[in-house]
Amino acid sequence: MPTEEPNSYHYNVIRRAIDRIDAAGGHALPLETLAAEMNMSTAHFQRVFSRWAGVSPKRYQQYLTLDHARALMRERFTTLEAADALGLSGAGRLHDLFLRWEAMSPGDYARRGAGLDIAHGWFPSPFGEVLAMATDKGLCGLAFTDETGRDAALADMTARWPEARFTEATDRIAPLVAAAFGGDGMPRLHLIGAPFQIKVWEALLAIPSGHVTTYSEIARAIGNPGAVRAVGTAVGRNPIAWLIPCHRALRKSGALGGYHWGLPVKRAMLAWEGARADMAAE
Repeated sequence: MPTEEPNSYHYNVIRRAIDRIDAAGGHALPLETLAAEMNMSTAHFQRVFSRWAGVSPKRYQQYLTLDHARALMRERFTTLEAADALGLSGAGRLHDLFLRWEAMSPGDYARRGAGLDIAHGWFPSPFGEVLAMATDKGLCGLAFTDETGRDAALADMTARWPEARFTEATDRIAPLVAAAFGGDGMPRLHLIGAPFQIKVWEALLAIPSGHVTTYSEIARAIGNPGAVRAVGTAVGRNPIAWLIPCHRALRKSGALGGYHWGLPVKRAMLAWEGARADMAAE
């Protein structure tokens, strides 16, 4: 595994800070208190936090509350029909760059990955360690391990395509991972799933960064408004976390809902994107 990069170290600090903020029961914590809890000087903690989040710890706490999720529903709710009209679906749009993707055919999916060679490796990311997987057509898996652990993440991902051949090949897929988390350009994606799942994942690609939608909105967008529960299941089975932004799907109430790789990761992603969206609007 490559040497841990600053962003991954920063996320580990943020993750601990999120736990401490949660324990405060909704009361804002002073900078000095948070820094002491992280065993860091106030100045160093402020630099680490601001470099990762883009805003001060005080302001960032606002993005970690449940009220932030509800505010997103009020102010940045995305109707996917409108997104489609703006050209944000189809090939997909992420971070204002078009993302190329290809879906496995239903017949190939039914063979449970037979004949597929899937390379994998462990990498640092802005949201903790990530298990990345790729075929010769592009990234087919991104799984965050901080909440689940490596063994569970690997078992989860390999069980999705049990007949595939898996090889650890970090160097081979490192450029795709670098592109996924802020490198030049965007990586290709290879969506491996059932036809219904792929429809749901395609709809997720239409949600702009800093915005959210609901499971029922996704169900309407794919032409099956009664399939909200099935949509929720498909969202939870999204194999390419972050790039296919299942973290942007919320319940109608504004509640976060679940997240396959742990709610702290989902909250951190939404807060990170919300902070950047606000800075861009200022």
